[in-house]
Order: sequence, then structure tokens, then C-alpha cells
Amino acid sequence: MLPSLHVRTRPTSPGRNTVTTPPATEVSDVSELRQQLVEQLRADNHIRTAAVERAFRTVPRHVFAPDAALEAAYANDIVPTRHAPDGRVISSVSAPWLQADMLEAARMRPGHRVLEIGSGGYNAALMAELVGPAGHVTTLDIDPAVTERATRFLTKAGYGRVRVVTADAEHLPTSVVPDGGFDAIVVTVDTWDLPWIRALAEGGRLVAPLRLHGYHWAIGFSEVKGALHSDEPLIVCGFVAMQGDCAWETNRRTVPGTGVHLSWEDGTPLPVGQLAPALTREPTVTRTHVTVGGQEPFDALTLYLAGALPGFCRLEVDPDGDNGVLNPPPQHWPGAAIVRGASLARLATERISDGDDGKGLYEFVVHGYGDQGRLAAQEMAEQVEHWQRNHRGARCPVITARPAAGCAPAGTDHEPHVFAKKHTRITVDWPIVPGSAALLTDPGSCDAG
Repeated sequence: MLPSLHVRTRPTSPGRNTVTTPPATEVSDVSELRQQLVEQLRADNHIRTAAVERAFRTVPRHVFAPDAALEAAYANDIVPTRHAPDGRVISSVSAPWLQADMLEAARMRPGHRVLEIGSGGYNAALMAELVGPAGHVTTLDIDPAVTERATRFLTKAGYGRVRVVTADAEHLPTSVVPDGGFDAIVVTVDTWDLPWIRALAEGGRLVAPLRLHGYHWAIGFSEVKGALHSDEPLIVCGFVAMQGDCAWETNRRTVPGTGVHLSWEDGTPLPVGQLAPALTREPTVTRTHVTVGGQEPFDALTLYLAGALPGFCRLEVDPDGDNGVLNPPPQHWPGAAIVRGASLARLATERISDGDDGKGLYEFVVHGYGDQGRLAAQEMAEQVEHWQRNHRGARCPVITARPAAGCAPAGTDHEPHVFAKKHTRITVDWPIVPGSAALLTDPGSCDAG
């Protein structure tokens, strides 16, 4: 459970640049760098309250990233702290913009008892500032190297009162949970499930980057009568994956001889061997007449399709694959797809004009492969059109998590917009906003300001 925002991942129309490189600075004074970062976070509306602003102005971020240059330590970006042998970042100080958004969503107050799952030190220090001397912060991680590092840096920065625990988050030690539960839990690792509902106090807050069919959303929940209800805008993000018993399984299958991979992370994996012939023929193209501007996100659409369509999966292609149809791979992988027997359909975009802003205008189209590919494509296209008519203008779906023990057993039939997890049952309710062609400032996204 190593915390690291490795990239802000979101499906977008072609041309969108999702990673912003902070401008270089020649300022070397630590205090001034810290204040500059806070001003940037305030200007971008990631910091919205005086308490969170005070915490960011106080905690010395560079102490938790001693190997980074000061300018890098105070940039609005991640600071990698550990790498796997293959070069992957497996631990980092997360991006300040996301830390600020999640802390705002947690609504911590002085005296609160709070838990961080996924340790690093810096975020726990911010939490300690928010709850004050009368509060209590516990930060927990499965990796002893991470907790040792966090302990050392917290002490050096003056936050030795933070309790650091080495444990698997799926099995919280009873000694960690206070009487009455935590007032807030903040999860800073990419989690597939939410087994911590019963560790919350009545009315407590839980903020976590939850995976729904492989899409990543940082969600702010409130506990109400033993269930969690989202009440904050969803934030598209990506963290290092959870380790231990709460780790997720991609359920990834490879179509033989094609370099095409399909994943059913929140569904029943289907056979894929029969799809190989379909991927050797040119696809049919079904138009939706639903458009998206260049660099506009369409995160909400992909989440909607994941819940609406049985057999939904994520499709990705090896960059050097040799299937003759999906080579070279189009942009925005993994993409949304459905399997229907020996046929498959996938969502794509097609440029239809340069657009008034010069960024282009794109239409959602659905490619169908195999004998029944056209029917599968029509099925997906109808759902895209339904989303456009009824849900595109909605602020955000409402996500509810209930303990699985209190729900009816999951059946084999598809339940629209229900995701059955190990410990919880997640439902996604989409507000109906007729005439959704009237778009938000950030169309199709749940993290619009």
C-alpha cells in the first residue's frame, strides 16, 4: 500500500494534455516556495478553506522528499520516493492539488480522530495540523520500509505524535480503531473495495480513490446508517495499487495471436479465444451523432457505459501487436468495449471538424467486429445517446457503498450500475437532466469546479 499519484488518468477527446508541468522557478527560499505553492492551489480552487490553507502553509513538504531539489519538492506534482526494479514509481509524495482536494473532502476538524491508509508522512502531517493537539492521527501501511521512512520524517518535521502502524489495511488491528470509530478515513492508495465502513464513527467521512471497472475516482463519502453516500464531486485520479488482501484483480484475458487484451475487473470474465477471427476483419462503424470537443474529458460517459452494458470490459492493445485492424492502437487505451459471443464492439472517436477553438470537434463512434459486431455496436451507441439525452448535463452521479453482508447475494444476471465487490456493493445513481446538450463548463466530467 504505497501512496503515489502516478498520473491523472482520464479518458479525453484527442489532443487533451492531462499533465501540467509547473513553471520553473529560481526562488530557493523554502518558505517562499511553500507560499507560492499555496497560492497556486488557492487560485485553482483546490484549497477552499482557511484550515487546509493553514496546514499547507505550515508543513515543510521538502522534509518528506529529502532527495528532491527544493523546486521539485514544492512543485504541484508528485515526488517519486521509491522505484521498482523495472523503473515504475511504487511510492511518492502525492501531488499537492489532489492532497488538497481530498483533505477538503474529508472535512476534518480540531479534535477529530482520523486514519490515513497508505503512508508517506507528508499527508499525515497535514492531517495532524487539521485535527490539532486535541485530535489524533494514525497512518497505516503494509510496507515496513514505508512506515519506517514515515516515522523518521514525521519526527524530523515535528509531528512525532502521529501514530504510524505497519499492517494490512483489510485487517485493521482492533487496537488501531478508537472507541466509536474514526471521524475520518483518507485512503491514499488505489483501492478496489471499501472494507472500512464499520471503522467509521456515525456520520464520519471516508475519502478514497475507488476503482470502478478500472476507472479511478477519488470520492468523498459520508456515513449514514451503516452505508456510505457520496456528496462531493468525483475526481479522476490514479494512485499506486493497494497491496495485501485488499489488492484488486484485473481479470485480464488475451485474445490469442492478436496482442489485444480485455479486462473484467468488476464483472464476470468472458471467453476471448473465439474473438480472434473477428479482429482480422475491418469493423463496421456506427455513428452516435454525439460530439465532444478537443481536450474535453468524457469520464462520466465511460463510467456510465461500464454500469449500463452487460459484458463491459476494458480493451487495450500491445503497441507492437499484429492484428491487422487495431494496429497501431488508437489513442486513449484502455478503452470501453463489450463482448457478445464471437463479436465485440468498442467506443472510439472520429474527428469531424477543426472546431472554432482550433482544438477540433470529435464524434463518438462505435466499431463492431465479427458477425454480430454491428448489433453490439448499435447497443453501445444507444447507451451513448441515452447518456447524452439524460445524463450529460448532470453534475455528478451519486455513489453508495453498503456492506456486502447487508445486501442480497449478487446474481449472475447483469444489474445496471451495480458493482459487486468483496466487502461492499456499490451502486451508481445517475441524475436525469433532460436536454443534456446544455453542457457543463467541463463537460462529461464529475470533477468540474
